[in-house]
Amino acid sequence: MKKKILYVEVFQPFAQYRNPFTFYYAQSYPLPPKSTVIGMLQNATERYYDAEFWKLRISVHGGFESVFWNYQQLIKDYVEVDSNLRVINQGKPLYNDGIKSQRTPVHQQELFNGHLYLFIKGPERLVDEIHSALKNPQKIISLGRSEDVIFVRDVKEVCGATEAENKKTAKKSLWLTYPTYIRKEILCDSNEKREFPIKNQKYPVYSIPVFVKFHNNGVPVKNKAEITKTTEREVRFETVIYTGFDYIVKLSQSVDYEEFVIDGESFKIPCEYGWL
Repeated sequence: MKKKILYVEVFQPFAQYRNPFTFYYAQSYPLPPKSTVIGMLQNATERYYDAEFWKLRISVHGGFESVFWNYQQLIKDYVEVDSNLRVINQGKPLYNDGIKSQRTPVHQQELFNGHLYLFIKGPERLVDEIHSALKNPQKIISLGRSEDVIFVRDVKEVCGATEAENKKTAKKSLWLTYPTYIRKEILCDSNEKREFPIKNQKYPVYSIPVFVKFHNNGVPVKNKAEITKTTEREVRFETVIYTGFDYIVKLSQSVDYEEFVIDGESFKIPCEYGWL
């Protein structure tokens, strides 16, 4: 099956990629995880919950100009409409002069002015469909929360859809211009796990969602109308290393990587570890 690689440059004024492992405050991942990017692509192509999108390989680069904390009152539990057409939560009206549903005060970390560079690798037909949807969007596109809109500055196919076409080898270190995620370990053909050979003594790691599936009694959900209180959500996480700006990864052994030069900017993606 022929594959293609798509390059997408995005500007995002505000974002919050919720880290589900934080409870007393809402931490944001520094970059969107794979599940968030896939959700954005499904929304842009209007193919919600389509399992084919999980075949795509994603590499995220870039960062935000600043981080700030926002104090919010979040609604707990499930929101629904009762027989009187009132929006209710926990059996109480969401909006009312008297007793209202409970809200939880929480500090939420938010990101400001994001410059993101996405590489999307996958089957030719699917990548072409995504290319068309992002080049001429038919709706407002968001990445993360529905209010976290994005502005697509550039989208184009890049040459080289196989590792061999852009492959290089880093022997002692790998210099990465923009922050990115690198998988901490991969599963080999022999079913053994192999760790990324980083020599740095200290580095930040995150457990990010890389796969999400909704199903009702084992049947995959195909549209939003099928989601109910009893819908089950299956999530798979992977541990990734987060690199900073102009980050030099010191290596304990050589690593193959792909290099793409876009408008004078160099993006390096470790062949096995840099694609989520």
